[in-house]
Amino acid sequence: MWTRVTPNQITWAALVLGIGAAACFAQGDWQWLVAGAVVYHVSFILDCMDGKLARLTGKGSAFGAWLDYIFDRVRVLVCAIALMGGQYQRTEDVTYIWLAVAVVFLDMLRYMDALEIWKVRLNMRRRQRERAEELGLIDTSQDNGSDDDADDTPVKTAKVPAQPTAGDASAADAAATATPAHVVPPAKTFITRLPGYVRLRDFLVSHRIRIHLFSGIEFQMTIFIVAPLLNQIFWPTVAAGALLLAFEVLVVYRLLLATRAFQRTMARYDRLEAEMTSETSSPSEQATLV
Repeated sequence: MWTRVTPNQITWAALVLGIGAAACFAQGDWQWLVAGAVVYHVSFILDCMDGKLARLTGKGSAFGAWLDYIFDRVRVLVCAIALMGGQYQRTEDVTYIWLAVAVVFLDMLRYMDALEIWKVRLNMRRRQRERAEELGLIDTSQDNGSDDDADDTPVKTAKVPAQPTAGDASAADAAATATPAHVVPPAKTFITRLPGYVRLRDFLVSHRIRIHLFSGIEFQMTIFIVAPLLNQIFWPTVAAGALLLAFEVLVVYRLLLATRAFQRTMARYDRLEAEMTSETSSPSEQATLV
């Protein structure tokens, strides 16, 4: 917390080391591949440090976040081209050129997909919360604005939860019988459809183990560290690309289920509003008849 090193300086250092790893990869020989893998790993460690340092020291900035994002993409781009280009120069096999294109494409797809999914989920949360506030189902006096975060945390002050997480599913059934008449029960999501996933997830999280199946970290580690160390570039890259693509399809499918659950929840709100309107209008209608 007391270092003079700034987060942006670490971001620049990570990029420089990434370019150094690319220079090693471009040589093509196994000794250089090992050196590139080691340098890339150090670069990746620094890339994981800049954001944490920014939060610890309070020196984070919007420009720093942009810089980190852009430099990550540049590092993957130059390393993929250098790694596959070195193998093409050594073997004259054009397949490595197509592998470079595939690696860059999948990395770009992953980040574009993550950004758009974040926007869609945030918009759904906001619309659902606004609708719940209109119906008086949320205590806005205790609102701390935490629902605008880009995670799956439900609205803690709401009578009607937002899209529930896996941890919410275990208590959903127990609370169903005690749910008031004007509260919309949480909808089942993709996570709750997997038997035993909640217990497995809680166990992994409690032991500080990532629950991702195969995301960007595993993708980069396989291609730029594992494959060079094994001196086997082709099959590890193909396997990593296939696993990442499968994971992205799974993420998109989860988003599809979340949007359907959102539509069902909004429809429940509409029915609830109609019921509440009917209940409030009944006494006046009866008085008119009398």
